[in-house]
Amino acid sequence: MRRLADLGDLRGRRALVRVDFNVPLTGDGPAQVADDTRIRAALPTIAALRERGAAVVLVSHLGRPRDREPELSLAPVGRRLSQLLEAPVRLAPGTRGPAIERMAAELGPAEVMLLENIRYEPGETRNDPELAADLARLADVYVNDAFGAAHRAHSSTEGVARLVPERAAGLLLEREVTTLTELLREPVRPLVAVLGGAKVADKLGVIEAFRSVADTILIGGAMCFPFLRALGHPVGSSLCDEGDVELARGLTGTGTGAELVLPSDLVIAERLDAGAAATAIDGVDVPDGMMGCDIGPATAAAYAARIRSAGTVFWNGPMGAFEIEQFAAGTRVVAEAVAASSAVTVVGGGDSAAALQRFGLADRVTHLSTGGGASLELIEGRSLPGVEALA
Repeated sequence: MRRLADLGDLRGRRALVRVDFNVPLTGDGPAQVADDTRIRAALPTIAALRERGAAVVLVSHLGRPRDREPELSLAPVGRRLSQLLEAPVRLAPGTRGPAIERMAAELGPAEVMLLENIRYEPGETRNDPELAADLARLADVYVNDAFGAAHRAHSSTEGVARLVPERAAGLLLEREVTTLTELLREPVRPLVAVLGGAKVADKLGVIEAFRSVADTILIGGAMCFPFLRALGHPVGSSLCDEGDVELARGLTGTGTGAELVLPSDLVIAERLDAGAAATAIDGVDVPDGMMGCDIGPATAAAYAARIRSAGTVFWNGPMGAFEIEQFAAGTRVVAEAVAASSAVTVVGGGDSAAALQRFGLADRVTHLSTGGGASLELIEGRSLPGVEALA
C-alpha cells in the first residue's frame, strides 16, 4: 500500500481525494452537519496535501440517493469543512463533465473543491469505468482516505485508483489498516474481543478470526440469544434466527481457541420500545412473551472486569438496545470500562462508535475506527478493494 510520503512533488498538481463525508444532517430548517467526526478525521490528510502545495479535489458519497434528492447534497458538508479549514471550499455542481474539469483546472495551490454527492451518479456503485475515467481527468494524483468505503469496489474507490499512476493511502486510511492489522498480528496480551449486535451470521468471520488469536471473546447484544438457545436455554421472543442458532452451535462445540463467554443474567421486557418496563432477571432463561433487551448487571460487571485485566481490547457491537435508556446500562458499563482501560483499545466503528459518542467517551480510546463494515472485513482477512487498488 503506497503512502502519502511516496507521492512526488505536489506543488501545482491536483490531488483527487476520496473521503468519507457520509455524515448525519439535521432535519429541521436549513440542513447542517449534526456530527462532524468523519469530516474532522480527514483533516490531517487534507492539511498535509495543502501544505505540499497540492490543489485538493474531494469526492464523497452521502446516504443512498435514488435520484438527485436535494436533501442529500453535500452543500452543508462543504460549509462545515470550510469552517474547520478556515478557508474557502468550492462546491462543484456535479461530479463530472467539462464544467467540473474547468473548475478543477482553475484551482490554485492549497485550494479545495468538493464534488457533489458521487452517488448521484448511478454508475458509482457499479464501478462504471466511464465514471472512473471522468474522475481520473480531475487528478494528477489520487489519494484514498475513505476507510469506511474501502471495502466497496466503486468508481471512486477502486476504478479511478487503477487509472491514476500516482496513488496513495491517506493518513486516516493508513492508520486504520495498520492498527487493525497489528491488532491480530501482535496484540498486547491478553487480547479480549467484545462482540455484540444482532446476528451471528454478520460477525461469523470475525468470531472465527478471534477464536484463533484472542484469549477471550465476550458476547452480548441480541447475538447472544442464538448461543443461549444452542445451549438449551429458552429465549422467549428475543431476536433469534434459526440459522444463527446452527452457527452458534458449531462455535460453542469447538473446544479450542479463545474462551467464549456468554451473559449470566439479562434485562428483559415485553417489547423493545421506550415505554416498555425493564426487568432484570437472575439467569438467562427468557419467559414466553418476553424478550432480552440488554445484558444484566452481573454480566456487565463481569465483562468490565475482563476488560480491566486486558492488554488489548477490541469492541464491536452494543450489549443491548442502548438507544433506549432503560436498555442502555450494559453498553454504558462496557463503554466506560473500555474508556478507563490502560490497554490498547480499538473500537470497530458502527453502533459501538455511536455509543461512545452518546456517553461522551469517544476521545478516550486508542483507536476509534471510522469504518464499521470495512474494519470487520479486514479482521476477517478479506481483501478491501479500495486498499488493494493502492498497491
